[in-house]
Amino acid sequence: MSALQERDPEVAAVIAAEQKRQTETLEIIASENYASAAVLEATGSVLTNKYAEGYPGKRYYAGNAHSDEVESLAIERAKALFGAEHANVQPTSGAEANMAAYLAFADPGDTFLGLELTQGGHLTHGSPVNFSGRLYNFVPYSVDRETEVVDMATVAELAAEAKPRIIVTGATAYPRQFDFPAFAQIAQDVGALLLVDMSHFAGLVAGGAHPSPVPHADIVTTTTHKTLRGPRGALALTKEEHGAALDKAVFPGTQGGPHMHSIAAKAVAFGEAAKPEFQAYAAKIVENAATLADALQEGGLRLVSGGTDTHLILIDCSTLGISGMKAQNALQGSGIIANKNTIPYDERSPFVTSGLRIGTPALTSRGMGADEMRRLAAWIAHVLKDPDGEGVREGVRQEVAEFARAYPVPGITDA
Repeated sequence: MSALQERDPEVAAVIAAEQKRQTETLEIIASENYASAAVLEATGSVLTNKYAEGYPGKRYYAGNAHSDEVESLAIERAKALFGAEHANVQPTSGAEANMAAYLAFADPGDTFLGLELTQGGHLTHGSPVNFSGRLYNFVPYSVDRETEVVDMATVAELAAEAKPRIIVTGATAYPRQFDFPAFAQIAQDVGALLLVDMSHFAGLVAGGAHPSPVPHADIVTTTTHKTLRGPRGALALTKEEHGAALDKAVFPGTQGGPHMHSIAAKAVAFGEAAKPEFQAYAAKIVENAATLADALQEGGLRLVSGGTDTHLILIDCSTLGISGMKAQNALQGSGIIANKNTIPYDERSPFVTSGLRIGTPALTSRGMGADEMRRLAAWIAHVLKDPDGEGVREGVRQEVAEFARAYPVPGITDA
């Protein structure tokens, strides 16, 4: 019996139930993945006991020799992994990494350009309900109505008119690659800084399966979970000339004591991502997404922008006569876990939506390939075409549970 089971059986039971859920369902939320046993072990280590305000060699507390060692290791591994001049590994979330970057290089009221939330952007890219939209003057850019991809000519026009301090790119529900050289040129033309939020595709960049924004951007932020398969947390990269400003904005600008247990787990994840097998994994994510997208379209589903060239797929559920929420709930009842999401120019509310966002990182972590993607597509199409059919959901759920158990979940089966 573990210490947790003995001392708090209620919490232990919840964790056990969640472990069972992860094992017996198919996780296709594009922003979720499975951390390795080594990452989980570091996350749960005794480093959680240590307060370490400051940076390596410049702490405000004693007893931080090992904190300095592990944070320095994480920094050097992050820089090597992404080819960056400077790295800050302390942000505890992608939102905090973006907040620190904004604080470092802009003042409240300054003008930014960012992809609109309903078009695939993130809350911190200028949503009026978020600190970004409340503290800064965000001018949103959108995708083209016909192609459903970002039109760089329109971005250039908006930038020339708005004269932003920072141009933000990256997204949470955009299935295509961004043109980083074009964004960099636009930023240069208008005297702006370029910030790329690569939270969704950082693992693909690390594995060489996606163009890197680092050579083109002034600041790059990312979460460390998602495609990177690390702990919940974040990372900020910048050029050496901006390093001191970024560090000051993280601490003491937006955070206090860093989470040393998470930083240790980030170091582990960066080390794992530097291995050759991670390159194969990243390539497989993209290959699986392309296969899944093709199979879904063959099954009669419409995909935003007509497909994907990343890990992410956005299904337009309105062509099936249902909302994203109904699609999400129907799939959940079938053992397939996705999330509702707005689609470009959505006429439904963000709580209901017309879209469904799915991705392949987690299933690829379980060793699934092209055949499994085609089987998954068949299940999705079957359920979404009859979302109210209880017999359909129950039948698929039983098949999915048996199917899922055959594919080990990293961090659970290798612990």
